[in-house]
Amino acid sequence: MWNSDNPYLNGNFAPWREEGDAYDLEVEGEIPRELNGALYRIGPNPQFEPLGPYHWFDGDGMAHAFMLREGRAGYRNRYVRTDGLKAEMKEGKALYGGLLRQTAEVPPDRPPFKNAGNTNIIGYANRLLALWEAGLPHELKPETLETVGLYDFGGRMTGPVTAHPKFDPKNGDLLFFGYQPFPPYLTWYRADRAGRLLESREIDSGLSVMMHDFVATDNYAIFFVCPSVFSLEKMAKGEPMLAWEPQHGTKIGAMNRATGEVKWFYDEAFFVFHFLNAYEENGSLVVDGCRMKSVDMTGNSFGSPPLPWRWTLNLKDGDIKQKQIDDTSSEFPRFDERLAGKKHRFAYFAAHLGQRAEETGFNTIAKRDYASGKLETQSLAGGKYPGEPVFVPRTPGAAEDDGWVLAVWYDPAVNSSELAIVDAKNFSGKPVARVKAPHRVPFGFHGNWVAA
Repeated sequence: MWNSDNPYLNGNFAPWREEGDAYDLEVEGEIPRELNGALYRIGPNPQFEPLGPYHWFDGDGMAHAFMLREGRAGYRNRYVRTDGLKAEMKEGKALYGGLLRQTAEVPPDRPPFKNAGNTNIIGYANRLLALWEAGLPHELKPETLETVGLYDFGGRMTGPVTAHPKFDPKNGDLLFFGYQPFPPYLTWYRADRAGRLLESREIDSGLSVMMHDFVATDNYAIFFVCPSVFSLEKMAKGEPMLAWEPQHGTKIGAMNRATGEVKWFYDEAFFVFHFLNAYEENGSLVVDGCRMKSVDMTGNSFGSPPLPWRWTLNLKDGDIKQKQIDDTSSEFPRFDERLAGKKHRFAYFAAHLGQRAEETGFNTIAKRDYASGKLETQSLAGGKYPGEPVFVPRTPGAAEDDGWVLAVWYDPAVNSSELAIVDAKNFSGKPVARVKAPHRVPFGFHGNWVAA
């Protein structure tokens, strides 16, 4: 491995560059027979030694699939073969800079920048899409993870697509946005379940910022304009392109999905990478997410720890109320997405308890009951580190809490990973199944369950 003291190139952040397939994985316990499909995950996995400073967000996307069927499990992993990565593979070395330092000049025979395809992976329109918020998605073959190419919604999309689209549970529409460092800074989109782009609206956000996520209800799309600000001047000089500028404060836009009208709410500066959900209640919008006092995109740390917060936005008088739910450091929030845009009760997080974990900020997964305030945790013995938890309902008509929570854990003692399956109703109990991966799975970003 490369000689680097960058924490995102060491330990279980270090890339696993081998691609492969494994069948009949070792299983401790019993995989529920209702789990018939695949848990897809994706994260950064640089193929070549980076040029200059490396940010975790820069790495080439590698997709991982835990395939479950009739109580048995298999595993597969493949690089997302983007045009940028293919150009580098042809040369046998890195050709592109990253978030901290851009490539000075790119020859005309290469793509102008590298779409890393490394942030989220979803099943949509009978396709598997690898998402990266500064460009178009890449389509992968669900069975083999082979890269098909860029997905542009039938030629209707040319700009960037968020890595965090939402599915409208009423009709299967895909709700999403794109942001960029030049006007229009923010654009809203809606596509139907077949992949047809139905709607596109520019939103005057007034500031060019990194906007990683958003939320939507039946009638509103909600955007947090947090002051992690783009600078094209710094980018041109090869300096980090994002700077924290708290003097702008944070403003929140609630766009009426029918009319396009945006109502703005104003607050002090803070940052949100990920939201849980939002819903409408008594003339207000209630939003749950993970709030940070600030964010640092210029080095090997992201700054202050994320904490669970709730915002209540009064649509009548413009008042904003917010509160911290508790002091448990929590990120990668997930819930039963059949309730997207509706009032939820339960949520699941990658969380941190006690002294800070050495490898990541997470040493447990947590289940939060927003009705009772109860917090349950699940930690695997031996100092293992979890990734994002994903909830899968037992059946399409099951109750909100009736299903399983799936998370990939890393064990530094044996330098390997496993998929743990937990009964959501017995969250702190022994996992119903632990599926042993054939090798370690590097810490990544997001994943989703796709039924067979």
